[in-house]
Amino acid sequence: MNTQKLINTALNGLDSIGYRLEEYGITGKLNRHNLAAYIMLEQKHLEGEWDSIQAKFDRRRSQIDGLLTAIETRTDPLIKPLISRVNQFRGVSGN
Repeated sequence: MNTQKLINTALNGLDSIGYRLEEYGITGKLNRHNLAAYIMLEQKHLEGEWDSIQAKFDRRRSQIDGLLTAIETRTDPLIKPLISRVNQFRGVSGN
């Protein structure tokens, strides 16, 4: 059975259930149109959640990059003389 037939069968069943529920006075809101609207709403909700996660991730990455830059700039004056000495012992000219 191909996918389209399966989807149509499921939607027809959903409409049938919705019609029966409406006949019994339970609800008239169960149909393929409301299901499609609900799925689209949830899709937008999930897209919003994904964007939020991406923003948090990017913010943390930026904070880490800033921290690493700060560490590099603060340790550079301390490490440069040490590296220079090591290079002198190795016989490498350090500029």
